[in-house]
Amino acid sequence: MNSATKVCQNCKREFSIEPEDFSFYEKINVPPPTFCPFCRFARRFSYRNERNLFWNKSAKSGKKILSLYPLQSHVTVYDEDEWFRDDWDALEYGRDYDFSKPFFEQFHELARTVPRHARSNTSGNTANVASDYVANTGWSRNCYFIFNASGNENCAYGNGVDDCRECFDCSNSIKCELSYESFLNRNCYKTHFSSQCEECMNVWFSKDCIGCTDCFGCINLRNKKFYIFNIPYSKEEYREKLKNMELHKWSGLKVAREKTRDFWLKNPVKYMRGINNINSTGDYIDHSRNVHLGYIVRESENVRYCQYLSVPSIKDCMDVTLDGWGSNNELCYENSISGLGISNSRFSAECWPEVRDTEYSMFCKNVSNVFGCVGLKNKQYCVFNKQYSKNDYKELTGRIKKHMDDMPYTDKNGNIYRYGEFFPIEHSPFGYNISAISEHYPLSKEQALDRGYAWNEPESKEYDITMKSEDIPDSINDIADDILSGVIACVNCARAYRIIKMELDFLRAENIPLPRLCPDCRHKMRIAQRNPYFFYNGECGCAGGSSSNGKYKNSTPHFHREKVCPSKFITSYAPDRPEIVYCEQCYQAEVV
Repeated sequence: MNSATKVCQNCKREFSIEPEDFSFYEKINVPPPTFCPFCRFARRFSYRNERNLFWNKSAKSGKKILSLYPLQSHVTVYDEDEWFRDDWDALEYGRDYDFSKPFFEQFHELARTVPRHARSNTSGNTANVASDYVANTGWSRNCYFIFNASGNENCAYGNGVDDCRECFDCSNSIKCELSYESFLNRNCYKTHFSSQCEECMNVWFSKDCIGCTDCFGCINLRNKKFYIFNIPYSKEEYREKLKNMELHKWSGLKVAREKTRDFWLKNPVKYMRGINNINSTGDYIDHSRNVHLGYIVRESENVRYCQYLSVPSIKDCMDVTLDGWGSNNELCYENSISGLGISNSRFSAECWPEVRDTEYSMFCKNVSNVFGCVGLKNKQYCVFNKQYSKNDYKELTGRIKKHMDDMPYTDKNGNIYRYGEFFPIEHSPFGYNISAISEHYPLSKEQALDRGYAWNEPESKEYDITMKSEDIPDSINDIADDILSGVIACVNCARAYRIIKMELDFLRAENIPLPRLCPDCRHKMRIAQRNPYFFYNGECGCAGGSSSNGKYKNSTPHFHREKVCPSKFITSYAPDRPEIVYCEQCYQAEVV
């Protein structure tokens, strides 16, 4: 089948459906989408609150609990251990399907009624230990305020971190140790304020470096040692210069950050961040094959329009977000937040582990052949939390799919939801401002409400500030233990934050000054390094002997000699961005 151009019913932009897309839809027997890839991603991610915790009340015990769901979300929550216990059964909430009402209207009522676990953590053998203040997390020990994480120990203030040890304020990093304020690093040790590095040790303020040791302020280096701003030094010179930077002081750290950012912009970046990929487009893709417009994808194969596939292995999937945790997930479509052995799952959220042949379901564990269900465990052949025989299940689900087409749901903005659409954004329990999608596409309250999203009004919190951030001693060496009992005002947002003991111990050991920003502002500054999930047609910024803006002089002749590079590509760098964007060949020629 040829490609087709459609108009997104949500944003009204044109988008293409490629022959490979049609083949997949035919394979799993679903209709083509009516939302563009970016609106589909936004819709799925609107059902994700990744790192905002609220005080709520358990509907089972009545006790006060920390929850991803604020009281105003109007959903039923149990604490983690309560939800996973066997003293309740979600089949108790079962109901007949009503053919006089649209499917999505009925499912929304069921989803609000059936209990969900408050912080979406794992349980049993995969439960967290001494890690009460975490969410969307498993297999972790002695961690604090980490989110979307697994297999970590002694970590705090991170998101998207896996198998890390003693890492603080890190995002989307895997198998790192003793690292601070870093983004998208892998297998790094003592790598601070750095981004997109792999197999590095004792590295500061560096970007896209692999196999480097004792480097500062570098970019695009491979297997180098004792470099500062891409210039080699002797061991003694390197250590003396690093000492003179006074990185143990906030004033020295601030100067280093500013110089580094300026230096990075004077060097080329590759049009797509990633390594060891075959036939792949998107951004932040590693060790993958046949990825189309992916975003933060690791060790995956034959996936299209997918985001945050952080743990292997995912294959033959389309439009899945955070379908992570690996274990051979396959044949999934329009899923959000699923993993650990998922196969043939569609239009579902928070279904894990070992889920098969499932559609339009949430918070189901170890199930197969369920449709429109919430909170089921170890069940099969269920519709709207009601048990059926195999034959009755197949007959009923066929009728429901037809009914979804005959009586579609229409949202506030006039978008029509038939079979084949993910859940409506207006049914998300999260306001736009606390949903994960807000970090990719920020909107004002008025804009969010106009587009059909809800909005969570922030809770009023009163704290007695004992110290302004500007009054914190400049050097980590001058910090006394009583800082642990203090309440500090963030220099950016003025909200209160504290320093915890394991954080202070780490900063002292690594000789890093105390942060002046609260954890939330640090997180926002860190993820500002990533490009949003949006793609453009781009051209190589190499003009022959130098970059087209004249800021960078090539170190070696390129394949196009002195002529402008003819290469074109798909990139997440918008045309008005300040970075020097090179194609694969020109970039590789400059990597040293």
